Amino acid sequence: MAIINFVRDYERVARFKFGRFQGMMGPGIVFAIPIVHQIRKVDTRIEVVDIPRQTNITRDNAPINIDFLVYMRIDMNEAQRAVLEVGNYRSAVIGLATTTLRAVIGDIALDDVLSQRERINELIRTRLDSETERWGIKVTNVEIREIEPPRDIQDSMNRQMTAERVRRAVVTEAEGTRESSITVAEGARQAAILAAEGARQAAILAAEGDRQAAILRAEGFAEALDKVYAVAQTVDQKTMSLQYFEALKSLGEGDSSKIIFPMEFTKFLGPLGAVFSSNGSSEDDDD
Repeated sequence: MAIINFVRDYERVARFKFGRFQGMMGPGIVFAIPIVHQIRKVDTRIEVVDIPRQTNITRDNAPINIDFLVYMRIDMNEAQRAVLEVGNYRSAVIGLATTTLRAVIGDIALDDVLSQRERINELIRTRLDSETERWGIKVTNVEIREIEPPRDIQDSMNRQMTAERVRRAVVTEAEGTRESSITVAEGARQAAILAAEGARQAAILAAEGDRQAAILRAEGFAEALDKVYAVAQTVDQKTMSLQYFEALKSLGEGDSSKIIFPMEFTKFLGPLGAVFSSNGSSEDDDD
């Protein structure tokens, strides 16, 4: 009576007949006759293997504890190797990963181990994959989970980190002070520019105002002269003589004992004498 085995898409079955390998079968239904056939299933999905923490020595002789994860899967096209070439591929990968890690860490200094985790992951993955290929195992990824340096190194790192934080704080504060000073100086410069511009505009406006006032005063004075001249054109000689007499009257009312007459004054007396003479003659005729 045959035994029916249902093989999933991600599985393969190695079937042996009387101990002889017949091949990898699946997915689907695989028949196996008791005593005649022996089968062994393998899973081709990615498997995560946890590599236990171990102490490794760096190139500069510093002990360091590391544990990491290995992501691997059985190559579907080479699945028979995982059955025929190795008894327990999982244990084989764990042992190989442990020795590979020691070899990689031994070539790297402590500072680089702490700062170049991605590079170490890739080195371990490449070396593991080249070794496990003969077993039909594909290492897809390696991830260091934790790196623990010795206590004295941790203390030194903490002090270094503290000093670095203090340095960054001082640099940040100095940068802030510099930016603040620049901002204040820029504000003062802008204020001075605005003040100078305001003073310039005020001076321009004041000068413009003075110019307009002077123009208006000059125009007013010119108009006044024009009116005086116009009025003067209508004044006759007799009117001018009367104005001179009024001026003499004002001078006579003063405290001065000496009065100087200009030569032109005699010209104005002639018409007045004629007027007085004519007035006298008229009176005589009336008598």
